[in-house]
Amino acid sequence: MTMRIDIATLFPEMCEAVLGESIIGRARKAVKLEIHCHNIRDYSRDKHRRVDDTPYGGGKGMLMQTMPIYDCFEAVCAMTKTRPHVIYMSPKGQPFCQQKALELREHEHIFILCGHYEGVDQRVLDEIVDEEISLGDYVLTGGELPALALVDCVSRLVPHKGFELVVSA
Repeated sequence: MTMRIDIATLFPEMCEAVLGESIIGRARKAVKLEIHCHNIRDYSRDKHRRVDDTPYGGGKGMLMQTMPIYDCFEAVCAMTKTRPHVIYMSPKGQPFCQQKALELREHEHIFILCGHYEGVDQRVLDEIVDEEISLGDYVLTGGELPALALVDCVSRLVPHKGFELVVSA
């Protein structure tokens, strides 16, 4: 089984820099692990590629807009002809642990959404997100670092024929 992981982010280069190195980078090059990083700004309908907006219904701060995220998700679904398991990296989510990693490795396709600002529009969470996962009770600049930790942990648990990536759990 080749697991596919799609990461929707505002900083795909940041993710690629990490995922192109070490054993994960070698597994990607050997096509034993499929990881794609998508720039959410590429799906913005704004000429300035804006992805932030004031909260729908009021509130403080800025949120990531619904449409660029949804359009990115739809493009991945159309490309793969599947609906992936969608994870939103959030400090409000279920704490990530080894047992959760073992559960996630059973999915053939995972789509990870990296939030920014005050988060994402609630409509995104209601419409496409299957679960919210947190790396801990603290706030980071965005969801990229937690997403990369999750990808590293889960991908090491997926058996890859002819390429030893698996470590004992």
